[in-house]
Amino acid sequence: MKKREPLGRTIALIAALFSTAALPAVATAASTKAMKAEAVAKVAAQAKQVQVMVDQVFSYAEPGFQEIRTSEYLSRILEENGFTVTRGVAGIPTAFTATWGSGGPLIALGSDIDGLLGVSQTPGAPDVKPLIAGAPGHGEGHNSGMPMMIAAAIAVKQVMEKNKIPGRLMLWPGVAEELLATKAYYVRSGMFKDVDACIFGHVNTGFGTGYGEMGMNGMVSVEYEFSGKTAHSAAMPWEGRSALDAVEFMDTAWNFRREHLPLSQRSHDVITNGGGQPNVVPGKASVWYYFRDREFSSVRSLYETGNEIADAAAQATGTSVKRRVLGYAAPNFGNKPMAEAADANIRAVGMPAWSTADQAFVSAVQKANHLKAGPLASSVTPLSTPENRMAGGFGASDDIGDVMWTVPTITIGYPANIPNVIFHHATAAMAMATPIAHKGTVAGAKAVAMTVLDLMTSPKLLAEAKSYFRDVQLKTQTYDPVLTPTDQPAIDRNEKVMKELRPAMEKFYYDPSRYGSYLEQLGISYTAAGGSDGK
Repeated sequence: MKKREPLGRTIALIAALFSTAALPAVATAASTKAMKAEAVAKVAAQAKQVQVMVDQVFSYAEPGFQEIRTSEYLSRILEENGFTVTRGVAGIPTAFTATWGSGGPLIALGSDIDGLLGVSQTPGAPDVKPLIAGAPGHGEGHNSGMPMMIAAAIAVKQVMEKNKIPGRLMLWPGVAEELLATKAYYVRSGMFKDVDACIFGHVNTGFGTGYGEMGMNGMVSVEYEFSGKTAHSAAMPWEGRSALDAVEFMDTAWNFRREHLPLSQRSHDVITNGGGQPNVVPGKASVWYYFRDREFSSVRSLYETGNEIADAAAQATGTSVKRRVLGYAAPNFGNKPMAEAADANIRAVGMPAWSTADQAFVSAVQKANHLKAGPLASSVTPLSTPENRMAGGFGASDDIGDVMWTVPTITIGYPANIPNVIFHHATAAMAMATPIAHKGTVAGAKAVAMTVLDLMTSPKLLAEAKSYFRDVQLKTQTYDPVLTPTDQPAIDRNEKVMKELRPAMEKFYYDPSRYGSYLEQLGISYTAAGGSDGK
């Protein structure tokens, strides 16, 4: 890791650079370096606030479209720091934009905020221990991303104000990312119309970024609802038309069709309504599918095949079917010039200084859950490129892809979680309100802030990013979502479950006015959990 100059020396250098004249329209390399050092210091000064934000959002644990407390909390912090907040954007109640600045480039900063159903977990505990059985939790770590972006934005804002740098910031949360259900609607609403570039953040166990086709699938989320006719299942079954039969027929037909689908595809489903009781022929039944593949045309083809099979299932069972698109995610494609700039900043920041207690907790989690052993990394992740990326792709999806095909965009993965945990599982929540998450989030904020300043002060970098987007990324594919003008965000999702669970969850909300950390509030000894004295 590059040795950093003492803070006093950095501030003296900044004063010498800017005491005699305002910053030129195009900053020099030396002045940008000084401003980046100042931004890093300003992020570091927010370490306590980052810890509070990360812990607070973890305690809310709200799933997709129900991020009510989370959204209000984060947007209020931005308002208190001089940002103008617009709530309910794109017709989504928990979505917002927070803007600041004037003139210059418009740089967007985003990260996801939703939790996952059924993965409630006590932080700092190395074994599976729900706070509330069956409740949602942050089993991926989305509680840390927007705190990271907020800390970076506040630092950048302060540096830009001091040095009279023209430019604008726009922060936005990824709502219902686990449902892959909003970013295509953000794009459709024109939220990124005037944005010059976007930096996205996602929790990781490493610290890095990448460019090119990222090896992640595009996806369409669609629910098929079949309608039949009820009847007495024993006395008059011939009078009924089973909607559940149609669901089962569709699932069977799709599974037979898998043999003849591309090897790159991923598809999976859950039955969301299987009827009421056995002695009533189900008049309503529904099944929810994710169809995934690597290219826009392949995703559309899978979707059309699913529609054909659903229609066939309805015909075969004497029922009818209607479908509802619940979400869409484009394949991911990172911007090369931006990724290379961010990679240099990530290397300048380096990995957090992990303590003995941090490493002991990691070992305890891995041992208790029979996970592959491995310490927190001591070096940053190499820049991910099409040449060194894993062959065959990752399989998963992220709807940041829709933004990536709209404006030059990169994703920065920051080191706030434990190596080898199972994501979408309680193990991925165990560290997310501990010093591991706090330190990794601060490190990520430093790299984000530095990269934003690069984009604000280097017209050449921004021009190269736009050229790569236009001449390389769009050369072989263009954005082609399956959304129609009548499709609407599924803002009703998770409403019922949160109505039932929120009263119990509220008892576990973090109170930073009384406790220094969420672990303290819960009575968790971090060093005892890791079996270490923390020295």
